[in-house]
Amino acid sequence: MNHTTISFDTIKQNEEVTAYMTAGDQVLEAMGYTEHAFVHGRIVANWASEIISAFGYSDREAELVKIAAYLHDIGNVVNREGHAQSSAIIAFTLLTRLGMDPKEISQIISSIGNHDEGNGQIISPLSAALAIADKSDVRRSRVRNQDPITFDIHDRVNYAVEKSELIVDATKKTVTLYLTIDTAIAPKIEYFEIFLGRMMMCRKAADSLGATFLLFMNQTQML
Repeated sequence: MNHTTISFDTIKQNEEVTAYMTAGDQVLEAMGYTEHAFVHGRIVANWASEIISAFGYSDREAELVKIAAYLHDIGNVVNREGHAQSSAIIAFTLLTRLGMDPKEISQIISSIGNHDEGNGQIISPLSAALAIADKSDVRRSRVRNQDPITFDIHDRVNYAVEKSELIVDATKKTVTLYLTIDTAIAPKIEYFEIFLGRMMMCRKAADSLGATFLLFMNQTQML
């Protein structure tokens, strides 16, 4: 059976994908969540691809992880609860209809379905790259709420991040997240209060790639 080679650009330009991601982000906006749509998707896709490429995986695997990363939150259109599994199911339906090889679909949907730290597991190099990239996207521009008085802890922590950078060093076998944080907005301890589980997932993911995940805040190593 002939299958269609689906590219990342094909997915970005797909009208269904755009519609579901837009609607899903509107759901999260109504719930008071930070941005989870196109900017987040592109950042995570680029970082995940960079990680896979740096550790010697193929160009096609880099393309597949970009697709997985872009689609990983599409299930928010259904509900935030269980969104990793909803995202995987929507991705399966979409990619099957587009004629993608089931072997490639399986890599994508297993990575998507395991990206959440609540119940996900690192089950492949692609899932590892997606998890690290997703959990590393912490930045001020994700905060929608413009009233600091009403910030919850998630708003404060994201808004406090003035700069975030993910550096992959295949030679040293490290994946390092550098954060510059305004501690007058949120102390470092608040970051760990809500993100410790995510950082532990990043450590497991990097370990599965034969690397070490490091976290620096304001030039001080935290992990």
